[in-house]
Amino acid sequence: MERTAKLTFEGHELELPIEEGAEGELAIDVSDLYGKTGATTLDRSLANTALCRSQITYIDGDKGILRYRGIPIEDLVYRPNFVEIAWLLIFGRLPNRQELSDFSEALSNNQLLHEGLRHQFQHIPVDAPPMAILSAMLNNLACYHQELLTVEDTEQFTLAAARLISKVRTIAAFSYRRSRGLPIIHPDPALRYCANFLHMMFSVPYRHHVLDPEIEDALNLIFILHADHEQNCSTATVRTVGSARANLFASCAAGVCALWGPLHGGANVEVISMLEQIAAGGMEPEECIRLAKDKDSGFRLFGFGHRVYKNYDPRAKILRETCERVFARIQVRDPLLDIARKLEELALKDSYFVDRRLYPNVDFYSGIILRAMGIPTNMFTVCFAIGRLPGWIAHWKEQHDDPSSRIIRPRQVYLGSKQRGYVPMSER
Repeated sequence: MERTAKLTFEGHELELPIEEGAEGELAIDVSDLYGKTGATTLDRSLANTALCRSQITYIDGDKGILRYRGIPIEDLVYRPNFVEIAWLLIFGRLPNRQELSDFSEALSNNQLLHEGLRHQFQHIPVDAPPMAILSAMLNNLACYHQELLTVEDTEQFTLAAARLISKVRTIAAFSYRRSRGLPIIHPDPALRYCANFLHMMFSVPYRHHVLDPEIEDALNLIFILHADHEQNCSTATVRTVGSARANLFASCAAGVCALWGPLHGGANVEVISMLEQIAAGGMEPEECIRLAKDKDSGFRLFGFGHRVYKNYDPRAKILRETCERVFARIQVRDPLLDIARKLEELALKDSYFVDRRLYPNVDFYSGIILRAMGIPTNMFTVCFAIGRLPGWIAHWKEQHDDPSSRIIRPRQVYLGSKQRGYVPMSER
């Protein structure tokens, strides 16, 4: 028997279908509410509204669970391979050896930029924000790959996805080199995905950047842990733009713009800025915790709490352990890491944070690891975008393949003036 919820409205009782997700989560379907009653629902910021049905990522914020296509994120820690997880997210299953090899080869074959696109970097101010460059260049890819603006089959889609995932790191590295006045380093087809990105970032002519396997694994993990996170702001943006049947390049460029916001992709930059201010000011972690609990202090503790997770962010646990391995390997002491460790230790023992379920989130340690790799803070959000791209592509594909998909068009509650007449200029 179909489960329903009853809604009483203006003397009438309506039955609303209840949809149950794969993990038992329940959703009341109000799709036909306006047609039956003329009333809409009001859900500010869509905080309690399911935007779609999806099979890509499952999150249980109360239990601290994150799964990609059913696979717990913790299972992806050992021998991490970002390209393999990109395939998993996009195509719904782990690739076999041949599929992974073919996809990796497609990435290698598509990592160069068209010369016309590459020359555009010369017209960009050297101090331009890297996220502005990334968004513009992803959109510009549509100018040079017009045959992929309309994806009609799996082969075309796979090529479009490979071009985006491959070229995004080239664009990112080129934007960094441009900002430093350094010569562009072209991709090396002999290198794997993450190693190639760091090569384009840090190599100099006639001397390749020497990459430690521990660092390569850490970057793979950072990309994997950011690869998808259900219906966040940027993913919802990609779906909204894609619902108009906009092409994959335009939809992902829109995702970059949403991610650029400091409340979304820029959070780990805020964490590093906070830790630097603490170090420069000589503040003790105990004092920071005290100020964070005082609403009138003006001090904010970044990197704690999450919109979805009301338990320890599973990604933060993995990155905390990764952080320890990276610093043990490079044998460098970072005072910011010492401060972060102490802040976490104090917060997890403080009833103010425990009662409010304010645990470290993914941003608390990701910036420290990127900083240890030599990646500047203005490139942190770009690295987030590189990692998130497979998730955006997966959601675009899922929506594109859904025959019931319609253009996303929310309602509103109008609070403006009622009808009134136009007043000529002479009478105002």
